[in-house]
Amino acid sequence: MKAVVITSPGGPEVLQLQEVENPRIGDDEVLINIGATALNRADTLQRKGSYPPPEGASPYPGLECAGTVESVGKNVTRWTVGDEVCALLSGGGYAEKVAVPAGQVLPVPRGISLIEAASFPEVACTVWSTVFMMSGLSAGETFLIHGGSSGIGTFAIQIAKHQGARVFVTAGSQEKLTFCKGLGADICINYKTEDFAARVKEETGGKGVDVILDNVGGPYFQRNLNSLNINGRLFIIGFQGGTVTEANLGCMLARRLTVQAAGLRSRSPENKALVVSEVEKNVWPAIAAGKVKPVVYKSFPLYEAAEAHSLMESSKHIGKILLIP
Repeated sequence: MKAVVITSPGGPEVLQLQEVENPRIGDDEVLINIGATALNRADTLQRKGSYPPPEGASPYPGLECAGTVESVGKNVTRWTVGDEVCALLSGGGYAEKVAVPAGQVLPVPRGISLIEAASFPEVACTVWSTVFMMSGLSAGETFLIHGGSSGIGTFAIQIAKHQGARVFVTAGSQEKLTFCKGLGADICINYKTEDFAARVKEETGGKGVDVILDNVGGPYFQRNLNSLNINGRLFIIGFQGGTVTEANLGCMLARRLTVQAAGLRSRSPENKALVVSEVEKNVWPAIAAGKVKPVVYKSFPLYEAAEAHSLMESSKHIGKILLIP
């Protein structure tokens, strides 16, 4: 099969489409003939050499895909050859085929094309596990999403609104903020021209928001703490601004704040299967009902993976970028 190989750590140009061995499936795995995969920021970090795949995972990038089941391991009962599915991967999405544990496979949501379905597994599993399963965002609460126009952000806005939250977002341009508003965001803040912490306080009558989903890390840490309500929860899923900071933690005690962080890729197959099952139960009906829509900015052929990475790193996109084998 063909797969995108990281020939050496570096810029987008190190991504080369090459002929490689077909993946072999284990007894509990499914082989998917890939119809589409989607980019995630983690892919660009892996390309640079700073985010290696977990032990035993495919060396090729790609953390999600959609496609058709080509074969199944002997212990697999739910899936059969020919099923249209999408899946959460530990790697290997930038290829024509991928082997994946059966517990990380989902049906293509009703009313969604196979190609569009590739845009959902990683964002849905990330947001549902962090914001809902771990931070417990509930109806009537307030929720701030940093990077509202990203793949994670555009999904988080829609599912949070569907769950009854009041949604705040930050983004870096008027075009992106307008798009977020169109998805249902209530308060849209341009982080380049406004202090988001001051605006959050202003819009909440001085209280702050209940939950924050942050992908920036160090530079936002203090302002995130300052932006939280009593019993507020900060969840960190990325460090685009860096991992080091100095902060005054006094407010954590005074307002009973919780700070958590988690990745998805390094979790055990059992933990991923649990998240995937919760996503199917809670998110898939919202997609089927049209309450959460795929947001795809652009699709590239697999051999243009380098161009797709350049687009992602320019941050000009809104939503997801797809690769089609």
